[in-house]
Amino acid sequence: MDGILDFSKDLDIGLLDRVVSAMFTSVGPDQKMAAQILPQFQEHPDAWQRVPAILQQSSNSQTKFLALKILDQLISTRWKVLPEDQQQGIRNFIVETIIQQSSEENLPRAEKTYLNKLDMTLIQILKQEWPHRWPSFIPDIVSSSRTSLSICENNMVILRLLSEEIFDYSAEQMTQVKTKNLKNQMCGEFSEVFQLCSEVLEKAQKPSLIKATLETMLKFLNWIPLGYIFETNVIDHLIGRFLEVKEFRNVTLKCLSEIAGLQVVAEYDAKFVVLFNMVMTAINRMIPPSTEIAAVYENSSDADQELVLNLALFLCNFLNTHLRLIETPESKDLLLNAHLYLIKVSQVPEREVFKICLEYWSKLVSELYEELQHLPIST
Repeated sequence: MDGILDFSKDLDIGLLDRVVSAMFTSVGPDQKMAAQILPQFQEHPDAWQRVPAILQQSSNSQTKFLALKILDQLISTRWKVLPEDQQQGIRNFIVETIIQQSSEENLPRAEKTYLNKLDMTLIQILKQEWPHRWPSFIPDIVSSSRTSLSICENNMVILRLLSEEIFDYSAEQMTQVKTKNLKNQMCGEFSEVFQLCSEVLEKAQKPSLIKATLETMLKFLNWIPLGYIFETNVIDHLIGRFLEVKEFRNVTLKCLSEIAGLQVVAEYDAKFVVLFNMVMTAINRMIPPSTEIAAVYENSSDADQELVLNLALFLCNFLNTHLRLIETPESKDLLLNAHLYLIKVSQVPEREVFKICLEYWSKLVSELYEELQHLPIST
């Protein structure tokens, strides 16, 4: 087993696979020895140079995961001290491996997991290289997306992961200056990404590609300029193409919930009312008003239960933020219909759903009480 620690000659990939297998599937002395040798292999300063051969030749998924872990450690701790040609070589190798892997249709589960880990390694490189040393990244990923549906689908995953790293997790992992630069760059180049997403949402027929794009859009909606939401066809596509399709309705309703909770300037008020009207019209078709939601909830599928949760989020996000927009005589029926659904959803025996509803009911009752305090006392 300790042959894998001899860095003076080519690595025996088959031996490494056997050591990794012993680590994860064996018991007794073999497992104990593997547990001693593998950390030494991982921690060797030249271990990262073995990664390309491992990823190209290994037949063991766990071995490939180990190789990517070695590479991730290098990127996070020693990237800046590597010669530029080695940085470029690693970057190109990971990109080529991702393209090769994502070109395959119908990947087995283990290969999908491997591809996802490759994507995460690329994100770690991007955090080091983009935008200053890799200014063409966004045009590159948009361009490659148009070569293959399966590549486009994985590129949507990469864009989603990048958005999460910059806008969701950056406070924990990057300096404020670095985070600000990445946010500015992402916003500055977003038009190309948005155009790609719009084309998919308008024309795509492949379900997995549509779903990946919707999941990516969900991560964009809380930071992109409002014009991309309200001055394009995005809302029409979300409601018209996907909201009432069983396979897409949950992620679509999440997108609409994100939009519904946005606090924006008054110029978009009318568009919010139209949005709410369109969504509630669809909800009335999907879940007829006569439905006893609490009664059918426990025997519903996971997806249907998630739909109830997402409905609660949508209603509460909109009503918490934009209630005054529909407190008008013209919207009376819409207002009552929304609250009818919220009453039914509030009766669902699920803690998370109830907490979401309770927050809105508490706010509503508090505001009504305040209004009553300011009414003149009749004599």
